Amino acid sequence: MPLILPAGLPAEKVLHEDNIFTMTEDRATTQDIRPLQILIVNLMPTKIQAEIQFARVLSNTALQVQLTFLRMGSHVSKNTAAEHLAQFYTHFEDVKGNYYDGMILTGAPVETLPFEQVDYWDELCEILDWANKHVYSSIFICWGAQAALYHYYGIDKHPLPKKLSGIFETKTVRRKSPLMRGFDDVWYSPHSRNTTTDRDDILAHPELRILAESDEAGVHIVDTEGGRRIFITGREEYGRNTLRKEYFRDLEKDPNTEKPLHYFTDDDPEKEVVFRWRAHGSLLFSNWLNYYVYQQTPYDITQVQSL
Repeated sequence: MPLILPAGLPAEKVLHEDNIFTMTEDRATTQDIRPLQILIVNLMPTKIQAEIQFARVLSNTALQVQLTFLRMGSHVSKNTAAEHLAQFYTHFEDVKGNYYDGMILTGAPVETLPFEQVDYWDELCEILDWANKHVYSSIFICWGAQAALYHYYGIDKHPLPKKLSGIFETKTVRRKSPLMRGFDDVWYSPHSRNTTTDRDDILAHPELRILAESDEAGVHIVDTEGGRRIFITGREEYGRNTLRKEYFRDLEKDPNTEKPLHYFTDDDPEKEVVFRWRAHGSLLFSNWLNYYVYQQTPYDITQVQSL
């Protein structure tokens, strides 16, 4: 089944070139199927790039998935054209009466700020509280995971001595979790962040379960019983060259920027990227859509039970 995208979304052309099946909203309405409604709260400054990345990892499934993009009304985006935002994005006030099968909260380049100093923090907290009653299963990614852990459980983030950037060997801890079905014992995951969440802080909350972790990158995937909340510290949605672009961008600002670990062939930024996380990234989101969204969400999504 296809991914349903708003007509004219730039991601549609890129996905078509990648041989990914998409469908416009108009065509989808002719099929007698209720598509899964997924809300993507896109906090990334490069919004079009994030749209393409999430569309890719959500498309590898037999389910019909319809995406809605949400942006913060309390924040002015400087890196995405106002026309694009006006055409393809909505505000919280416009969707707060809706219900969604799933929600994705992206990362954001605000890690070094205390949560309360982020200009849209109050609005984000309102969305997180709203999701308890209006969303069946939510995935929180990178800074989004840290923000949700802080808001829901009071677990704070901690600065790292230097930026964690690269592709890291990751171990499956809870093999019987539906989210980890089909995963190898050891696999690879991208990370790009300046802060971390302590393992002991997570274990202090018995309702939280560690599903995967890395010796170098720390805790990677955490969930709650039934998968209503899933926290991912890495960036499984990242494309082949995302870390490359970040590295050369940062290198222009700081010549001492360290290159991403375990990423370039022979650890040489002038050589090709070793792309070895795509399959598990697709599997992660496919498992989420199937086992934690499609299989468990009520057909009438207004009947979602509050957390």
